[in-house]
Amino acid sequence: MYLGFDLGTSGAKALLVDDEGRAIGSADAHYDVTNAAPGWSEQDPADWIGGMTAAMAALRAAHPEAIAAVRGVALSGHMHGAVLVDATGAVLRPCILWNDTRSHVEAAAMDADPLARKISGNIVFPGFTAPKLAWVATHEPDVFAKVDKVMLPKDYVVWWLTGRYVTEMSDAAGSGWLDVAGRKWSDDLLALGGMRGDQMPDLVEGTDVVGAVQSARADLGLPANCQVVAGGADNAVAACGVGALGQGDGFVSLGTSGVVLAGRDRYAPDAGTAVHTFCHAVPKRWYQMGVVLAATDSLNWLSRITGQTQGALTEALGPTLTAPGSAKFYPYLSGERTPHNDADIRGGFTGLDIGAGPTALTHAVMTGVSFALRDSFEALKGTGATLETALAIGGGTKSDLWTKMLATTLNIPLERPEDGAFGAALGAARIAMCGVTGDDPATVMTKPPIADIIAPDPTLTSAYDDAYNAFTTAYPKLKAMP
Repeated sequence: MYLGFDLGTSGAKALLVDDEGRAIGSADAHYDVTNAAPGWSEQDPADWIGGMTAAMAALRAAHPEAIAAVRGVALSGHMHGAVLVDATGAVLRPCILWNDTRSHVEAAAMDADPLARKISGNIVFPGFTAPKLAWVATHEPDVFAKVDKVMLPKDYVVWWLTGRYVTEMSDAAGSGWLDVAGRKWSDDLLALGGMRGDQMPDLVEGTDVVGAVQSARADLGLPANCQVVAGGADNAVAACGVGALGQGDGFVSLGTSGVVLAGRDRYAPDAGTAVHTFCHAVPKRWYQMGVVLAATDSLNWLSRITGQTQGALTEALGPTLTAPGSAKFYPYLSGERTPHNDADIRGGFTGLDIGAGPTALTHAVMTGVSFALRDSFEALKGTGATLETALAIGGGTKSDLWTKMLATTLNIPLERPEDGAFGAALGAARIAMCGVTGDDPATVMTKPPIADIIAPDPTLTSAYDDAYNAFTTAYPKLKAMP
């Protein structure tokens, strides 16, 4: 048996699979995010341990014999978070999360140095780890002085399991300190952010074994010889879960944030597009992705202000896709990554009239998010990435209508996997399997069975093209507004 843990922003998922990769059982645990100030987003690392422990307890209760047979565990985790610990391993402050934009000034200062993009292959985004540490140095100097190690979120859990300070290439690539082509820490980038090499965890590949679960974690019920494998960043591991390893493979994720991801066989950055170019969670591979910071989170926001559930809002639209309406929505509720790299831009509606109600607003929100994902899709194409079709994953793709809208907007077929385990939790379990057995990732990380293929609506592609082209002209106007 093998275990995959997906450490998400709102909760943890544990997936138990057998040696054929078949799902045996799963369990979830939830925790909260705190937003103490505008643009801030933090989490207590102790909540991750609590979530993992609770999920493990549920799995152990349901499948005691299977848990006793687990040979390997690997983790997927949300990227860019800054977990700061002192020389004893004690957490110095809450983790600053991926969608926290407080360090936009520090990020801009780092990005202004030509070395930053040249070595990392990426713009230094405010969400990256390096500018977060620069912010702490300026605003919390007492905390900064005590920093002995900086970890990414999943790596804190790996340390808790094994006692080793380790990270792997896919998560390290989103820190702002990694030479992404060379797959090693960059002394120049560390110096740019006022950091030292000894404050970094050891670097390994995602399929490398970190070590056995230490005896202090015996209460998890895992066998004494259970190995912890390094794992990877959430999107890279999700790509492992859906078989997106190389050129032509990719997915569109419609979750809290939105992602368009393409596997790459070679390192081919284009930082100016605000596309991320990162190491994959498997050796000798890279991937590129565009990121929309508020995808289904935009619908969550509309749900809160209307008092209607997301399901009720989308069901009111009916099953048939229609052309974009007069109401327009710009989904920059938390700033935006691709293609704008703008932490300050904020979202809004235009084209509202006195008769606009929740249905019109819902359609506008879904359309605006789809257009933002096309921004990422177009940016990826500009780097040479090719996606003739893509897997559609994430909670938003459970909506037939939204998936049809997205396929029509991108003008490519979208394949939805069968219900069941896939994505980051399965990817983590597959990484655990490869780490323990030494199997070739290409033979383990295959595409899931496809439930259906959602084709673009040819009668509406022109209407969505025209509306998208108008959408792309709105950003500078929004930016110019006081």
